[in-house]
Amino acid sequence: MRILLKVVITAVALWAATALIDGITLTGRDTAHRALTLLCVAVIFGLVNALIKPIVKTLGCAFYILTLGLIGLVVNGLLLWLTSAVADRLDLPFHVSGFWPAFWGAIVVGIVGWILHLLIPGDDDDDDD
Repeated sequence: MRILLKVVITAVALWAATALIDGITLTGRDTAHRALTLLCVAVIFGLVNALIKPIVKTLGCAFYILTLGLIGLVVNGLLLWLTSAVADRLDLPFHVSGFWPAFWGAIVVGIVGWILHLLIPGDDDDDDD
């Protein structure tokens, strides 16, 4: 149940990025199609983050230290851009047009996701369950 909630939160955060950032587009026949697309892209984004981000953080550990973690913003933007490329390969109507929209979009997704996680009662990331 927790995974589904996280997917929905990510989908809402992605929707916010499409609404706020020029260069991140979501097209579709109707609202239901766009919502399903956002859910699919949220799953892709979660998989990209789960599979690639730890590798990048491990290999680029020195950059994280040297930049006091600010390189993480660039990495998150690149991961969102990669998610767009995967969505394109799967014929999903979600597109990020370049690095800067991806950079700002990743910031929006991070902030909106964080706020939504705060608003959900009992959604802490403790593994004590």
